[in-house]
Formats: sequence, C-alpha cells, structure tokens
Amino acid sequence: MNVLEVNVLVLAYLGDTIYENYIRRYLISKNISNVNDLQVKATNYVSAKSQAAFIKKLLEEDFFTEEEISVIMRARNYKSKSHPKSCDIITYKYATGLEALIGYLDLVGNTSRIDEIMDRIVGV
Repeated sequence: MNVLEVNVLVLAYLGDTIYENYIRRYLISKNISNVNDLQVKATNYVSAKSQAAFIKKLLEEDFFTEEEISVIMRARNYKSKSHPKSCDIITYKYATGLEALIGYLDLVGNTSRIDEIMDRIVGV
C-alpha cells in the first residue's frame, strides 16, 4: 500500500483514534481518577478548535518536515462539504490536517514521531 495515496480523510479517521487514545492515556497518567474530570480535561485537547490551535503553533515554529507539511496541506485543502457545527470550516480543516498526519505517521511506522508531536501538544 502506498500511504501517500490513501485518502486523507481515511488518514484522519485513523489519526483521530490514535490522538484521542494518547490524550486519554496522558490524562490518566496524571492520576485523574474521576471520569467526568477526565472528559472535561480531554476536551481541552481533542476539540477541533484545540487541535487547530496546536497545529498552527507547530507550523509557526517550523516543527514539521516537508513531507509532514505535505500531508497536512493535502488534508487541509481536501474538498469537504461538511464540518461540525461547533467550529468553522477552516478550524475543522486544520484539525483534520493534524489527525491525518498522525494517521500517516502510524501507517508508515513512525510512532516515535507521533510521540514527539504529542509530547509537544501536551507540553511534556
């Protein structure tokens, strides 16, 4: 399978699960034992608005490689007719770019780079 030919929304679909799992594990490692508290804190990371802010910050810092930027931009520029009511289309596209990148990195087996990205996002 040529990962660069995989539909970016499929990459984002995979990346979303990896991203959310990472956030959940991170919050649990902080000894938060109340499920409601976990959910509230997770929202600070997993909302499209938060994901868009994280990726924009990392883009401004030139954190990503050219290859990674290519995946992000492919996802961001993908023609999509729908988006959640909770955010505008631009925010949604940036969030999709982050999720697609994580999905891409997983499929190419670069989990150490996913860890680097996620560590930056959670401030480790």
